[in-house]
Amino acid sequence: MKKLGFIGGGNMAEALAHGLIQHKLFKPTDIIVSDVAVERRRKLARTLKVATTDDNGEVIREANAIVLAVKPQTIDAVMTEIAAELAAPRRKSARSGKLFISIAAGITLARLSRGLGKRARVIRVMPNAPAMVGHGMAAMVRARSASVADETLALRIFRAVGDAVSLKDEKLLDVVTALSGSGPAYVYLFAKAMADAAVSEGIPRELAIRMALKTIRGAEHLMRESKRDAADLIRAVASPGGTTEAALRRFAEHGFSDIVAAALHAASDRSRELGRGSN
Repeated sequence: MKKLGFIGGGNMAEALAHGLIQHKLFKPTDIIVSDVAVERRRKLARTLKVATTDDNGEVIREANAIVLAVKPQTIDAVMTEIAAELAAPRRKSARSGKLFISIAAGITLARLSRGLGKRARVIRVMPNAPAMVGHGMAAMVRARSASVADETLALRIFRAVGDAVSLKDEKLLDVVTALSGSGPAYVYLFAKAMADAAVSEGIPRELAIRMALKTIRGAEHLMRESKRDAADLIRAVASPGGTTEAALRRFAEHGFSDIVAAALHAASDRSRELGRGSN
C-alpha cells in the first residue's frame, strides 16, 4: 500500500512530492497522485517517478494519508467522491479511517469534517507559494479527529519544502493567510517599487531588479542569522543624518507602517469572509 496520496497534481503537490523524495522522507514508490489533466500526470510520472492516476478513488484505496491539493471551488465535488469511497462496505481499510490534509484555501475544518465523514482524520494547512522553491512557510490546525502523530506527519511533509508550525486556534489561519500566504506578493510589490525608483534614477531595469532582490535576500539572511530584532538592525543601518535616515523619514511621513498594517488587516478580513462563505 502507498503511504501518501495526493488528490490534485498541481504545482504545490509537485513541490511537496519533490521535497519529500529529495529529503528521503518518502520513496517515489510510496506516493500516488491523481489529476484530471493527462499532461500533469505524465509530467509527474516522468520527473518524480511516482504513480499517477485519473481516479481519486484509487488514491483513497492505496494511501493511508491523503493531501487534498484541489481548488476551493472543486472541494465539495471531491469530498462527495471521497465520502462515497470511504463508505463503500467492501473497503475495510477505509472503514478504519484515513488522514486528510487539506490545503484548499478558506475551507474550514468543520466543512472538511462534514464532507469527509466522522471517521476521517482532518488537518487544515495554509502553505505559501515559496514552497515551490523549497522556502515555504506553512501553518496548520488539526481537527479533534486527528492525532498528535497525524500532526507530526503533516509537519514533516511541509517542512520538506520550508518551515511549518502548528496552531491551536483555527481562527489564526486568517491572519496566517494575510501574513505568510499573501505575504510574498507584498515583498514582490516592495521589490518592484524599489527597482522602479532606481530605474527612474538611471539604473538599468535588469540591474535594478537584481540589486533589489539581492538586498532583500541579504537583509533576510542577516536578520535571521544575527537574531537581532528589527528595530536594532534598522538603527545599525541608519546613521544619524545619513541617507537611510532620510529614506526612513519619508516612509514615516507617508505612513508606511500604517499602510502595511491596513493591508494585512484587509487580507485577514477577506479570509474571514471567505471562510464564512464556505460554511
